[in-house]
Amino acid sequence: MELVEEKFVASADIRLWTERFGNGDDPVVLLIMGTSAQGIGWPDELVEGLVKGGRQVIRFDHRDTGHSTHADFTSHPYTLADMAADATAVLDGHGVTAAHVVGASLGGAIAQWLAVHRPERVTTLTAIMTGPMGHDARDAWVRAMSGRSPDPDDLPPPAPAVLAHLARLAGSPPSTPEEHIAAALETWRILNGGVLAFDEDAARRNVELSYERDPDQTTAANHDLAAKRMTEDRLVPLSGITAPTLVIHGAADPLRPPAHGEAVAARIPGARLRVIPGMGHGFFSPGLPHRIAELILEHTGAAG
Repeated sequence: MELVEEKFVASADIRLWTERFGNGDDPVVLLIMGTSAQGIGWPDELVEGLVKGGRQVIRFDHRDTGHSTHADFTSHPYTLADMAADATAVLDGHGVTAAHVVGASLGGAIAQWLAVHRPERVTTLTAIMTGPMGHDARDAWVRAMSGRSPDPDDLPPPAPAVLAHLARLAGSPPSTPEEHIAAALETWRILNGGVLAFDEDAARRNVELSYERDPDQTTAANHDLAAKRMTEDRLVPLSGITAPTLVIHGAADPLRPPAHGEAVAARIPGARLRVIPGMGHGFFSPGLPHRIAELILEHTGAAG
């Protein structure tokens, strides 16, 4: 896979690391990663599949991750809208007017925000393993972890294995590089869902490279703080989205069970839902990145 360009772009006072692949005449796919994840969280296999299918691909490090600017959230808090502005700044920095926008997990919420508030920048929308941008599932998670009864509007909380793992990390956070890598690897193993095979080698490569690129990953937790800020702009109905939309979700997603993806698809007119048997919350399963790339190619090709 040939890298066309690696550059930093500006988003207000934030510098964002980006890289771009593919033929300059091909349609652009903008990949937006999830909570606390670097741009390299998009597997090379997935990127290469898109490029071979006739797409340019741009991926980037969110603020507070990887090579992008790390901030003090206490003095400079930000919201999902600010992270969406980062995404449009990435497009601007590469001279792209509009793109096929693909978001995973929190990136899927950012992609929804763009489709609602910046429709002229979104040629098509693909939302992967995510929930509606205006629904904060974390309240349901807190209720589940504390043993309280769910609220009627709650989407399903994470599986018990996920909640137990998060509780262990909170009680005994990793302190050495080896502990950070081991904890991240175990997180991805649990998020894989236990149905499809877990590609431990691919996960380890990603975890180790992520740590090498950014040894101080504490600021990445700021994404959770931003996600909890349920501002009015996130409550705008998804029914206003006009971009052709594909929702991809794992049938075995232990973090966001399939009802989350179903809720996204139900709120967007004409959205198509593809539930992948055995898929969890991540891309670390043999052959899965290639399959996701094929779905994105099919969706963006049909719109084109």
